[in-house]
Amino acid sequence: MFKPRLILPVLRSIQRSTNSLCCPDVRPVLKRNKCFLQSSYIHTSPLRLMFIQTQETPNPNSLKFLPGVKVLEPGQTIDFPTASTAYTSPLAKLIFRIEGVKSVFFGSDFITVTKADEDVEWKVVKPEIFAVIMDFFASGLPLLQTDAVPSTDTQINEDDDETVMMIKELLDTRIRPTVQEDGGDIIFMGFEDGVVKLKMQGSCTSCPSSVVTLKNGVQNMLQFYVPEVVSVEQVENELEIVTKAEFEKLEKKLKEKETSNET
Repeated sequence: MFKPRLILPVLRSIQRSTNSLCCPDVRPVLKRNKCFLQSSYIHTSPLRLMFIQTQETPNPNSLKFLPGVKVLEPGQTIDFPTASTAYTSPLAKLIFRIEGVKSVFFGSDFITVTKADEDVEWKVVKPEIFAVIMDFFASGLPLLQTDAVPSTDTQINEDDDETVMMIKELLDTRIRPTVQEDGGDIIFMGFEDGVVKLKMQGSCTSCPSSVVTLKNGVQNMLQFYVPEVVSVEQVENELEIVTKAEFEKLEKKLKEKETSNET
């Protein structure tokens, strides 16, 4: 398991959707109040004081980390669904070294981390994620390499017809900001025969309520403003489909091995 230089004490959330970690150097001071435990650190680095918060998302396996500093430019996002896709981000690669991390997603002011499954406990991985994020921003290293291309506002092309332009405008002004608040994003992939094709990212990718979000939220809004929209569908690229299939195969083999060992 990856062992960062600084391991923070476990923070236990007590019926609260937002936890806080004040990360200013070495000696933790635990303060208890009615709602949560807060840890303070004196951190000797170019970044003298860093206040990291966590926020729950609709996906129980995803947690949103807010470092209190700019992550990307306003409106930008970038998704790292697997460790192999994180080669353009030193921070994402470090987070993937933590055992139990499945995917990483960057927004303008937040980092969403998704754990592999329910067996991975947040109380174990969260302190390590805190430490990695704090140490990385203190290092002053660039978040992304020059060849990284974050997603920005949906580009309206010259050959887009009026329907497509309206769909893109609604996505950028009404839908994507709300989804990003939940630690994810929705990317426009196409419009054909009345079907809007969208790609889910971040906490939305494996969220149990993503289908409901698409049908009851996104689809209803688009149909209200754009009568030409018949339905909304989620799409995945070939790499994600193959990766998902391989992950499921590996998970099946591990479970079979555990079952044989028990017998």
